[in-house]
Amino acid sequence: MKLAVIGKDVSKSDSPKMHSFIARNMGNEITYDAISVPEDAFPNWINSIISRYDGFNVTIPYKLAVMPYLKDICGDASLFGAVNTVRCSDMSGHNTDGLGFMLMLKNNGVEADGKKVLLLGAGGAGRAVAQKLVQGGAQVYVYDRNISSAEALKADCPQANVLEEVIPADYDIAINATGVGMHKSEGLSPVGEDVLARVTVAVDLIYVPAESKFLSIARELGKQAINGQAMLFYQAYYAECIYFDVQPDEAQAKQLFLKYLKED
Repeated sequence: MKLAVIGKDVSKSDSPKMHSFIARNMGNEITYDAISVPEDAFPNWINSIISRYDGFNVTIPYKLAVMPYLKDICGDASLFGAVNTVRCSDMSGHNTDGLGFMLMLKNNGVEADGKKVLLLGAGGAGRAVAQKLVQGGAQVYVYDRNISSAEALKADCPQANVLEEVIPADYDIAINATGVGMHKSEGLSPVGEDVLARVTVAVDLIYVPAESKFLSIARELGKQAINGQAMLFYQAYYAECIYFDVQPDEAQAKQLFLKYLKED
């Protein structure tokens, strides 16, 4: 099967390595390319990619832009209004981000039901996380520097609560879905010790660096700190199940991730 990931810049993406590992260990043969597509070139490239590949993953900033080219928007992709996985045989769009996030929590012993959650960032990842947390019985409080982004999230997920500012309060889980702490903002955290001192678990969707400033502050305060590598791996696993039309197995996903960490 010929697969790929597309995004504005996927030159450093771990997706080819992860997908190749998952496919090989599930007994499937694939090739997996990383295709960086300039934003002004996306409309010209997308049909060519659809015709040349059996499936592909979609990352920033094309999770919404790809949707008009598809025939069917399935499950969580419809709920989130964003696609991260395309199966070309039936031109269907899917989203495995939320499933990957929830399995990451579960395999780290973190339960969402009844928990109070501070969600920092209302972009594509934040929206997926908010929806799955609410489905799982959590109380979600979302903050975004752009208040209109938080309000848009609430429009799609009415159970979420919008914060106009972040002040220290007792939260079971704090999640960084902002991107602050990676690339040019490495070494920065979206919140400080005053906020993280009053949470139980800190989760950063960033996985490079392995320990962001957000997580290092939390760990120094004695909090459980979880980075986003497992989420990326699990969403890739769920995507592979879609490509090969097999039923996902949480135990298999966990076993594969542990094996991946040993070999990486």
